[in-house]
Amino acid sequence: MREYREIYFKNLSASVIPFWYNNSPDWEHGGSFSCLDLRGNVYDSKKYVWLVARSAWMFARLFNVFDRDPDYLKMAELGIDYLWKYARDDQGRYYFSLTRKGEPWFFQRKPYGAVFAMMAYLEYFKASGKAEYKKEAIDLFRKIHQWIQDPARLGRPSMQGVPAMSNLADVMVLASMALELAAVENDPQYQEIMVSALKQCRRHFNPELKILMENVPDDPDQNIVQWPEGRLFNPGHSIEVAWFVIHLLEYVEDSDMFSLALDALEGSLNFSWDQQYGGIYYFMDVEGKPTLQLESGMKLWWPHTEAIYALVLAFCRTEDARWLEWLDKVHDYAFSHFVDNENGAWFGYCDRYGTLTHTSKGSHYKGFFHVPRALLFSILEIDRYLSIDGGTIA
Repeated sequence: MREYREIYFKNLSASVIPFWYNNSPDWEHGGSFSCLDLRGNVYDSKKYVWLVARSAWMFARLFNVFDRDPDYLKMAELGIDYLWKYARDDQGRYYFSLTRKGEPWFFQRKPYGAVFAMMAYLEYFKASGKAEYKKEAIDLFRKIHQWIQDPARLGRPSMQGVPAMSNLADVMVLASMALELAAVENDPQYQEIMVSALKQCRRHFNPELKILMENVPDDPDQNIVQWPEGRLFNPGHSIEVAWFVIHLLEYVEDSDMFSLALDALEGSLNFSWDQQYGGIYYFMDVEGKPTLQLESGMKLWWPHTEAIYALVLAFCRTEDARWLEWLDKVHDYAFSHFVDNENGAWFGYCDRYGTLTHTSKGSHYKGFFHVPRALLFSILEIDRYLSIDGGTIA
């Protein structure tokens, strides 16, 4: 654990943070760029709202728990101000992308841009003490809850032929927001949402494969495996939710769910690990049928970062050697395929055989989030485990 901590600290502080701090901010028009090439040059000047928000959240979290560097707070403010000015329409819905100057470009009809804006506002409140951002975060959380319950509010009406289903991503984001809010606001509704999320995770758990399915029907008698959506397994989500569950259990007592989280972590890795070429598959069909996603066989950065933190967390909470064995395997794959020791930061995309398909460091779906979050959370959990005493982490 000490060795891994040293590696993660060095990669985060000397490579990942400097690359994004030096190349992503738009000091002229606000916000941050996410489409960065190999060396950090901007190849798309649009701002992707959920990635602007993720970056603002990440820099605020770094300021709050890693290093009280005022530059981190400036980066958070840069994103927060841009979101506050430009990211919402007149109904309070969040765009997916904007021009560099903040003009609307695309509206996705999904809640995820708003989810990360909400988390950014809340984390910035903790960093700055500005109460208006806490209020905005709480108000936005309530809207998002309504949007997830009724997607028609975002312009996505229910289709007659689509059965009512629970989506694992929606369960995850509601739980993540409730976790963040519960840390600053004593309101029983947040614990109720966490309890509900744990129940939903039980529904998504496939006891035979020991994985969390992406979609499950609200009606257990509804046969959705006749469609690819009903057979879809997203290993990165399943692994991410496993560690989310462990975090939820800090607020909700449920020893059975701790065991389920560990089962889901191990099952997800066993099922998704490419035994021939290594790495975690991006998407899978649990019956081995073709997937609709053409990129299913690829190996992406973010499932591996989620697995690194989940395995660090599992070992530190159980001291079970099997998690170290998996951590060695996942860490070695990630650091040999995605880490750019020459130019800094991480690549994102390999084919099944481990060959890079893109040399860019960011895109409209990859920004300053999964990598620094996993590294930071791993460092903090290892510090807790080793009882390293506080102050600025060094």
